[in-house]
Formats: sequence, C-alpha cells, structure tokens
Amino acid sequence: MQNDKRITFINPETMPPTFGYTHAVEVRNARTIYVSGQVALNKEGQVVGTGDLAVQTKQVFENIRYALEAAGTSFDHVVKLTFFLTDISKMHIVREIRDQYVNAETPPASSAVEVSKLIRDELLIEIEAIAVADI
Repeated sequence: MQNDKRITFINPETMPPTFGYTHAVEVRNARTIYVSGQVALNKEGQVVGTGDLAVQTKQVFENIRYALEAAGTSFDHVVKLTFFLTDISKMHIVREIRDQYVNAETPPASSAVEVSKLIRDELLIEIEAIAVADI
C-alpha cells in the first residue's frame, strides 16, 4: 500500500507526533469497504480467549482479515481502525498484535476509546476497519 498512488498518509509538522497511527489518510478513486466492529467470536459464535486481551485481539484481527478477504482485499488496504477497549491502559498489547497485520511504517488512521462494556461481558475489545481497494 505504501506505493499506492491513490493513498496518501499525512502527518503535518504542525500537529503532535504520532505513536502508532497516522493523523490523516487521503484516498482517491477507490472502492471503500467498511468492516463492522468485530469481537472475539469464532465462526461458531463462541467467545475466544476469555480474560486474555492478546488472544481476543488476535481473533478480532483474524475476523477482520476474513471480512477483508471476502471483499477481495487485505490489511494492506486498511486506512482506518477504531478500537474499543474495556481497559485502554492495555493498548500496547493491541498495538503489538496490530503490527503483525498492518504496515507499521505507515499505520492506518486510528482512534482508541475506552468503554465500560461491550455486547457480551466476556469481551475485552472490538475493532472496526475501513479499507480501500481497486474499483
């Protein structure tokens, strides 16, 4: 994606330095794929990794990968991630796993929000994704 001329990662010098995200991503002439918030459920609908943020995060990224592949694209084309965590102090765990999926040199635009609860009590994280692909 770094060499994709339709996508520009923007980190203006007039803004604070970034740590694991890009301030803005410009996309031109591309198909947009919106991936709904994914949680740590396997294909049978069972929670994976109860009490373990790393295991849950890995499952979430795998679910996103499956959705992206079904849309004919991959993490190479993700331009925005939104993270919802029940404990934001553990974001470093999420970033370590995220970097196994996205290009850490030009990371997607991102938001991280701490929430008091997700759709099921056992869930610790939910992630939404936006990707761009060929028209």
